[in-house]
Amino acid sequence: MDYPAFLNSLNAATCPITEHPCLAALWFDAKGDWNRAHEIIQSLPDGPPETGAARIHAYLHRKEGDLWNSRYWHRRAGSDFPDHLSVQEEWEQLVRDTLDQLTDRGDGC
Repeated sequence: MDYPAFLNSLNAATCPITEHPCLAALWFDAKGDWNRAHEIIQSLPDGPPETGAARIHAYLHRKEGDLWNSRYWHRRAGSDFPDHLSVQEEWEQLVRDTLDQLTDRGDGC
């Protein structure tokens, strides 16, 4: 799947992504179901090499306005807090990075 295909999948009524939980979490978030996205991410390991899950966890808490918790998850992921990006730009970057990981490593987290 590439970025345009992921965006197109947002037109579906139900999540078509079943094999890659990080992408599914980003899909549910884009559809307005923050709680479902958080449930998915919270169930995943967050240590290396699964730092993608921790980064998405950080993003979700930033989106809800819990900046302390977001910074905590960025530290867990070994990533910097992206104050130079809007929340929407961070989501776009996470989708692209997750899709790249899927292509490079065969997993989406």
